[in-house]
Amino acid sequence: MLNNTTGFRNIYIAAGYTDLRRGIDGLASIVKFNFQLDPYEKGILFLFCGRRSDRIKGLVWEGDGFLLLYKRLELGGFSWPRTKEEALEIILQRLSKASMENSR
Repeated sequence: MLNNTTGFRNIYIAAGYTDLRRGIDGLASIVKFNFQLDPYEKGILFLFCGRRSDRIKGLVWEGDGFLLLYKRLELGGFSWPRTKEEALEIILQRLSKASMENSR
């Protein structure tokens, strides 16, 4: 599921470290209180990464309940932004890369 994210309207990543021992309620409270977003909005994927960059958790509201996703890579790790500035830098890099590809 995390290899194909085309079904989501928005994807939010929690920059920095998140305690991945948290479950659905703990992650939903981070979304609500730390980021002032609604965890009950359909079509939005919230992603969290712990100290180890080889595993992430995702949280999605499906209308009738939450779906908690967990992905652990066998090799390598995710390039996870640890600050808001790093997250913004990744977004700008992707935007500039996309605009270069569209101009061809």
